[in-house]
Amino acid sequence: MIKKIALSTLLMASSLFAIQEVNVYSHRHYDTDKKLFKMFEEKTGIKVNVVKADANALIKRLETEGEKSPADVLITVDAAGLYKAKSKNLLQPISSEYLEKNIPQNLRDKDNEWFALTKRSRVTVYKIGSGIENELSTYEDLASPKFKGQIMIRSSNNAYNQSLLAAVIAHHGEEYALKWAKGIVANMAKEPKGNDRYQVKAIANDIGKIAIVNTYYVGKMVNNKDISQADAVKKVKIFFPKFENGGTHVNVSGAGVAKYSPNKENAIKFIEFLASADAQKLFAEANFEYPILKGVEASGLVQSWGTFKDDTISINTLGENNAKAVEIFDLAGWK
Repeated sequence: MIKKIALSTLLMASSLFAIQEVNVYSHRHYDTDKKLFKMFEEKTGIKVNVVKADANALIKRLETEGEKSPADVLITVDAAGLYKAKSKNLLQPISSEYLEKNIPQNLRDKDNEWFALTKRSRVTVYKIGSGIENELSTYEDLASPKFKGQIMIRSSNNAYNQSLLAAVIAHHGEEYALKWAKGIVANMAKEPKGNDRYQVKAIANDIGKIAIVNTYYVGKMVNNKDISQADAVKKVKIFFPKFENGGTHVNVSGAGVAKYSPNKENAIKFIEFLASADAQKLFAEANFEYPILKGVEASGLVQSWGTFKDDTISINTLGENNAKAVEIFDLAGWK
């Protein structure tokens, strides 16, 4: 009897002092996130373990690990990655009154399997003094022959470009999207290469006149330790295009709970924290992303770029059209 009581007491003590943790598979690669993870650990006592890779690699890993996966949370930099994970049955519904109340329906999965954490818009950037801004208007017009040899944009395997084309499909259909993609290819200043910052640096140095980039990259170039980035961004300005029958293209970075999460409660707490006011302020101020929480403003720098109206299509549509967008890129010869 004494031994049984001693064993029971030992097991209870063991459970009380077990390490609380949350295992995060993340496509995000920002110093901001490290600060946020530390804030969460200090606030909750829950240790954050992070595995970093691109979304496709993380999704493949979740598939391979199956029921034995240690993953609790999947974070991607693009809605299509979250959509893909859900379509492969790698996520699970989240029951959270806080998330449902504070994240708009158009910025979360219809079954609550993932929620947006930040927004970023894909815009045009032009060199100050070039005069090209007088020609800029809509996304559709970027495929016009008048911009031949003037556009800098990264490759078709980039998730941001795939989501932009997915939005074109949503607005105009596949036939138009192919014509549009061919028009952009014809208007490229050079073969796609490098990241968004590379495109900005190119037009600052008179290679092309228009760069298509995500807004937050422009913010991260300001006061950058890399002088080539800091100097280049001083020479450019942002123009917010819109769709003819919509607004400016918006994508999201978001998170979902892994299907076999061993720490589901911690996973939900973690996502709720990333959607909290403190975390949203850091996303906005340090990473120049647009917050999704009502009442939290964009940084002063981001606000100085001007305002825009979000496009009207659902974020879910970007994921739904991703596979078709990839096919169309190939048909268009977009490398």
